[in-house]
Amino acid sequence: MRDLSSVTWRKSSFSNAGGECVEVAALDDGDIAVRNSKAPDAGTVLFTRAEMAAWIDGCKAGEFDDLR
Repeated sequence: MRDLSSVTWRKSSFSNAGGECVEVAALDDGDIAVRNSKAPDAGTVLFTRAEMAAWIDGCKAGEFDDLR
């Protein structure tokens, strides 16, 4: 398990007042860490830059709209 205690996390500007959002952090090796802001100790998912780009492109294209 990677030590992520010193990374800088950031939330989306779309985060609501209840804090229901995800947080992301760019890692030194180029990967991107993602976690639930309401349960930061519950676990983290790591993505490569290519994986994150594919996810963002899919979101922008509406591929996941049925999950809302």
